[in-house]
Amino acid sequence: MSISHLPRTARRATLRRSFGLLNQFRFEQTQPDLFYSHLARDTRELIEALHKDINHAPLHGLRILDVGGGPGYSATEFENAGATYISLEPDVGEMAAAGITIANAVRGDGMDLPFRTDSFNVVYSSNVAEHVPHPWDMGDEMLRVCAPGGLVILSYTIWLGPFGGHETGLWSHYVGGNYARDRYTRIHGHPPKNSFGTSLFSLSCRAGLNWANTRDAEVKALIPRYHPRWAWWLVRIPLVREFLVSNLIIVLRKPT
Repeated sequence: MSISHLPRTARRATLRRSFGLLNQFRFEQTQPDLFYSHLARDTRELIEALHKDINHAPLHGLRILDVGGGPGYSATEFENAGATYISLEPDVGEMAAAGITIANAVRGDGMDLPFRTDSFNVVYSSNVAEHVPHPWDMGDEMLRVCAPGGLVILSYTIWLGPFGGHETGLWSHYVGGNYARDRYTRIHGHPPKNSFGTSLFSLSCRAGLNWANTRDAEVKALIPRYHPRWAWWLVRIPLVREFLVSNLIIVLRKPT
């Protein structure tokens, strides 16, 4: 889908937004409230723009499932938009650590969602796929619980991008995931939160494109999540996309 078919989504994909998000990443570990609150607002605005562009309707009155909702920063954003927000999180410690409680939180596995088929109007997952061992099983489950005509929105960090190693650094993961993990542990005296092989896995841009294009669903968007709109073309260039897309967002519409 071209920029002309995603006018609202493209309009918000500015260089200023990209720089703002990049600047916030440095606070992920030290000031998580600041980082995740900002990201939650951007996520809601992105999903609302996509839904208006594709389904020509706001989020008001919709049922939304956040697969891997973490500490729950997105709840208020979606509730303020008039949506019914459900968060699924496998790790109860994520929410407890942040001191956050939300009414509609479910503990469960993203690769085996504890919901009925066709239950939600929007099913999304933000930066979770690279943390599960079978991400495309999770994607298939997201499609299953999505209602006909609804959107599945899955974004994830690409391993060969600069942030593929997460907090282990901008270059060490290029040497290897095990090296990056062990180097971080040696420097900081403790293992990283996102530990390669356990809670962080190598995902390529190509794998996401292959999954999207082989599902029984209409591909509505394949774009770099954090890039300005004039850089969206990077997704179409093999090999280059693995290093420069950084975070791929896949948008599928389930058949009616």
